[in-house]
Amino acid sequence: MFADLTVAVAVGLTLAALLYIYRVAETTTVAPVSDDYIRDGLPHVLQGRIIPPYVTLLRIHGPFLFGTTEKLVEATANLEAFSPIVILRLRNMTAIDGTGIHAIESFAKRLRASGRTLLLCGAMQQPSRLLQQPRFLDYVGRENIMPNIQAALDRAREVQDSKTPALAS
Repeated sequence: MFADLTVAVAVGLTLAALLYIYRVAETTTVAPVSDDYIRDGLPHVLQGRIIPPYVTLLRIHGPFLFGTTEKLVEATANLEAFSPIVILRLRNMTAIDGTGIHAIESFAKRLRASGRTLLLCGAMQQPSRLLQQPRFLDYVGRENIMPNIQAALDRAREVQDSKTPALAS
């Protein structure tokens, strides 16, 4: 009986390790750099862009999987330090799993409760697919998931303008 449990635990750990390796390997690509690649990357570049004072910009770099999601909680412990609109830049987030999705959902709820808005931008292919789940969209809103930083800054301006009452003439 004890040997069966030991074997089951060993098999479970082996399968978990293989699944982790598979997920990380899925995020790796090798491809030539083309003119299209350079042109498509321009809307993601931060250099030369002005980040307005009503925006806080955060980024996730690398896989956002079980074991790494606590970093988001730690980095966002004091929401009072953030502007009314928070852009979470996902350009360099190579993979996400259910734990990562849940962490971003929780962050979105915390921001909403504090009167702030969360925008996501630049997600790669694998994370982008998971971010389109209906339950996730209920937390963030389809209109708040942008393809790149320029679109996110444009959306931030729209959100800010809708929060700012128009001056009476």
